[in-house]
Amino acid sequence: MPEDGPPYRLDDQIGHLLRRVNQRHLAIFAAAIPEVTTMQFAVLARLAEAGPMSQNQLGRAAAMDAATVKGVVDRLRRLSFVVTAPDAGDRRRLVVALGPAGAALFAAARARALAVSAATLAPLAPAERAALMALLARLA
Repeated sequence: MPEDGPPYRLDDQIGHLLRRVNQRHLAIFAAAIPEVTTMQFAVLARLAEAGPMSQNQLGRAAAMDAATVKGVVDRLRRLSFVVTAPDAGDRRRLVVALGPAGAALFAAARARALAVSAATLAPLAPAERAALMALLARLA
């Protein structure tokens, strides 16, 4: 079968490279912060940063779809890291807030999380790190 255009090499594809980098990052994260997953930590971080919010707002703020954020919040609630309550203004809406254990975990893990980001970017020079972060922010 003749090829039209350049060959497709998996190792040259952005999705494949991003997945490999993400796998490396997940391994670094799991070793440094074994108490929660990266998605659970993202929810804790967003709540620590922005305060209580509806579960839907939290999903948008943490870049998770509705089903994913619901599962993450349910697990964090079972671990006593977050608390939920119906919104006083709209009883159909669920408000999520950091619980005392979640706030303590986030405070204790904050420096480790920053170290995870640094370790993920460690193979790059400082200027490369800044350029990569700027480019990824544009793509996101």
